[in-house]
Amino acid sequence: MDTAKRQGLQKDLRALAADIRADAEGRYDSAEPGWQAGVEWTLLWIENTAAQLTEDRP
Repeated sequence: MDTAKRQGLQKDLRALAADIRADAEGRYDSAEPGWQAGVEWTLLWIENTAAQLTEDRP
């Protein structure tokens, strides 16, 4: 995958994480147990995946 495609995908992943974070705000107080942890894990996974795209990994 070339650099431009990686950077585009990285930008899309970070936008997705921002959307998830915005949707989750205010829901933590009334959420089921474990929901917040699931959201945080998902955000970390997305960010780690996005970061790897610019580390020349396949």
